[in-house]
Amino acid sequence: MSLNWSDLLTWSNFVNVLDVLVVWYFVYKLIMLVRGTKAVQLLKGIVVIVVIKLISWGIGLRTVSYIMDQVINWGVIASVIVFQPEIRRGLEHLGRGSIFTRNRNQNEKENQMIAALDKAIQYMSKRRIGALITIQMNTGLEDYIETGIDLNADVTGELLINIFIPNTPLHDGAVIIQDGKVAVAAAYLPLSESNLIPKEYGTRHRAAVGISEVTDALTIVVSEETGGVMITRNSEMLQELTQEDYLKYLRRALVKPETPQRNGVQEFIDGIIKGGTRK
Repeated sequence: MSLNWSDLLTWSNFVNVLDVLVVWYFVYKLIMLVRGTKAVQLLKGIVVIVVIKLISWGIGLRTVSYIMDQVINWGVIASVIVFQPEIRRGLEHLGRGSIFTRNRNQNEKENQMIAALDKAIQYMSKRRIGALITIQMNTGLEDYIETGIDLNADVTGELLINIFIPNTPLHDGAVIIQDGKVAVAAAYLPLSESNLIPKEYGTRHRAAVGISEVTDALTIVVSEETGGVMITRNSEMLQELTQEDYLKYLRRALVKPETPQRNGVQEFIDGIIKGGTRK
């Protein structure tokens, strides 16, 4: 039996594939929004409830199945309340168009932020002032932001230096940068228990590795003992970085290509449109 491609390349099949891609894309974005927050644990609980429902329905446990139906029905309303911060953040991203496109001025802001970080790092490194700066990437850091003192200030070298001056109210803890702003100072980060961390490293370094183990945040550490600079991300430690090293890394991680970012759904649709135009 030969495969007839004309039967596969139909409008109905195209719509089905597009439907799956759109759902996949929004599920992926949802996962990115809730990573690193308490919502992750709630999502795991929802998955467990759905699994119990399917098993009870499959083997004929009617009472359990009925109870799970009620939990799921009321859970929709409860989810709107519980996931309110994540829903609000997602709608804000959608309203700004940041889910599909990239702001043209974003790279300029990120270059300014990198310059401010460089100024602060150089000042603190030369004077051996300890610092811990975490930059939110894709994973939400709301749970850790809640532990800090709200600032919502522009990222400047002077502000970062003043925060980490010893014996000041905000120097003990982490600065968290979110959406190009200093969201909070004096925040608490999870400490890593990894045996791979050198013994001479203190709490700041362990906190930097700890946050990199549970999120994709980029964290900069300035050692108060040596003045050395370390960057952690995705459980990796880049130690004793020179100015050239960390600037190169920051630009690669934070500054995106000038052209708007395109996603798989858009490319797929554009490919179909172009194919139809050629015909």
